[in-house]
Parts: sequence; structure tokens; C-alpha cells
Amino acid sequence: MRMVNKSIASAGNKGEKDRSDCFLSLELTGSGGIKIDLISKVKALYGETILSLCKEVLHFFGIENAIMNVEDKGALPFVMAGRIEAAIKQLIESDKEFLPETIVENQFQTVRDRQRITRLYLPGNTPGLMLNAGIHTPDGIILDLEDAVGINKKYEARFLVRNALHALNFMGAERMVRINQMPGGLDDLDFIIPHNVNLILIPKCESSTHVHLVNDKINAIQKRFGLANPIWLMPIIESAMGVLKALEIAQAAENVVAMAIGLEDYAADIGTQRTMEGTESFFARCQVVNACKAAGIQAIDSVFSDIVDMAGLKENVLHSKALGFDGMGCIHPLQIKVIQDNFAPNEMEIKNAKLVVNAFIEATMNGYGVVSLGNKMIDAPVVKRAQRTIDLAVKSGMLDENWRVFQ
Repeated sequence: MRMVNKSIASAGNKGEKDRSDCFLSLELTGSGGIKIDLISKVKALYGETILSLCKEVLHFFGIENAIMNVEDKGALPFVMAGRIEAAIKQLIESDKEFLPETIVENQFQTVRDRQRITRLYLPGNTPGLMLNAGIHTPDGIILDLEDAVGINKKYEARFLVRNALHALNFMGAERMVRINQMPGGLDDLDFIIPHNVNLILIPKCESSTHVHLVNDKINAIQKRFGLANPIWLMPIIESAMGVLKALEIAQAAENVVAMAIGLEDYAADIGTQRTMEGTESFFARCQVVNACKAAGIQAIDSVFSDIVDMAGLKENVLHSKALGFDGMGCIHPLQIKVIQDNFAPNEMEIKNAKLVVNAFIEATMNGYGVVSLGNKMIDAPVVKRAQRTIDLAVKSGMLDENWRVFQ
């Protein structure tokens, strides 16, 4: 254990609205053992458990003499342990990690073409917003280390996100993390790659070089830990340069499965304001969609920033779908259902998809190598798109999963 050049550190949030969190300060001393002052509304019930966890983490890192003050507001063990470790590692250097047990639900891997219509952004340093996010059934949950975390909180947010990837129940949602902008985001990967993440979002991506840098770091970490699980990438296009290099980025690596556009930063980069009409971003969005389709990956639209205007959100989703996007980001759980419902196929799309899939099934059953529908030949991409429409219709409840039985 090597000391850092200071003896007092703090971690956590202490605001009135920061529920399910804690704030603590830690001072290393030369003698006197471990002294902990705990303030908690649940001290009578859980005080001994909280104190035991604090001591366990301190002893794990070899700290035998310290004064710790803890203000608890209902922090779960994985949150408190992360806060304590963040404070400790401001004071000492250590390669050790105090990791919570990984729950079974966080051990699944995801496939390349998994549905990603909705992805819910959650601030990586705000545990109160994380705990029940999965009940809203987004396709993915994004623990955000970038814009949603203040500069002075980014270091400790890494520990919280790492622990959440072990102990937070994502309830089937794909486990995603948005790292910081290059090159700082590369340091985030040490806290994420060995710890059950499915997908990494690369913000403000402007070239294939950014993708390669992330992949090189991922490969090095996986080699060090003996890991082989796939880590998918979703670059985010947020600048004029990124838009012009969209195809290069989309084709940069095999594990790039989707590409998103961030319109707030893009509008700022070209010196304009984002509008409901979207005239200022029409070229950029079309460029991203076409790059994604050419590369065979998913195109993900920007978030809709007004969390109250559901009618505006619906209009935005329908426009997004018409442009060719496959999904979009959410910044509030209430947006999830609106996005899911309006990205879902309509009756005509379902009818046409059923015709295509039926024709493919019948041709396959009869041993035909060519699929036709009426006077038109049907190629593999058309069948794949039709099957995706069927899958979306089934998932949204618009079509029975045994739909072909009733033909």
C-alpha cells in the first residue's frame, strides 16, 4: 500500500434529493484504530450492518487507523462499498478491487442484432435513479460517465458504475456504459470491461481511430483477465467531422453494432439551434442512417429533450422511423412506451412482412433456392427485414407469436 500525498478524502452525494446514496469523509491517522461516526435514519435497524461493511472495506485495503464520517440516506451495500473505495483510492494506491457479488441476472451476454429501440440514460453517479430502472423495460440501460456526471465526480462515478454492473438488477435490459470523450474515456474501460458490461458507447466519435483505440484497450484488458465475451460498440456522432466520416466509423470494426447521433452537440458544432422541425440536422441524420444501412448496423436517433411533451415525442419518433432509424435514446422512463409503441410496425407493414416470411417458409419447405412473391424476387435482406418486423410486432403484442398457425 502506497500513500498518496493527502490524508483526507470524501465521496458520495449529500443533497436532500440524493436518496439511496451516502456521503462520507475519510481521514487516515497514525494510530487509534478505526473510528466511524454514522448518521442514518435506519441506524437502529441496520447500523451494525453498515458499520461492519465500512470496516470490512477498510481492512480489505489494509487500513487499520482512520476516522470516517458517514451520512447514510438508504445506500445499498454496493453503493456504499463503491463510495468507500473511491475515498480510499484518493488516499492510497492499490490495484485491489472490493467487488460485490455478481447477481445471476447480470451474467448474460447479448447478441449482435439484439433489439435496441429504447435505451435509457442514467447518470453514473446517481444511484437513486438506477435501482428500479429495469422495471420500465427499456431495451438497454446506459450508465453514463460522460455528460451526466460533473467533472469533480467522474473518478468516484467509475466505482459506482463498476459495482452496479455486478449488483444492480437490469431486469433483462442490455447493460451499457457511455464512457467519456477520448482520450479520457480509455481510462474508464479499466472499471468496466472486466465487470459484465455488454456495450460501450463512444461519445463524440470523429474517426475510425477512436473505435480502434477503444478496441485496443478492450483487447488488452480482456487478455489480462482471460476474458473472451463480446463487447459491442456504439459510436455516437456529435460533430460535423463525425457526420462526414460516418461510414468510416460504422465500418471500423466487427463489434460496432450500432451508431447513434447526438443532435444537441451537433447543432452546437455547426453553430445553430436544435429545432422541432429538425431542418438543421436533416443532412446529418440521413448521413448516419445511410452509413449504418451500408455497414449493416443499427441506426439510433438522438434523444428528445422535452420530457413533458409526449405528443412532440410521438411526432419525433414517427419522423425518425420514416428516416430509417431503428431506435432512439431516452432521458426519462415515461418516454420509453411512446418510443416503443411508435417504432412498432403498423398494420400494413405487418401484412407485407407476413407475406414475405410466408413466401420464404414455403419456398424453403418445397426445396426452392429462389424465393418469389407475385412477380417479384425476394432476396435475403428483404426476408431478414420482414422477419424483424414480425419479431417487433410479436414483442409489441400486435401479433400472436403463433401467427402462422392461423393463416
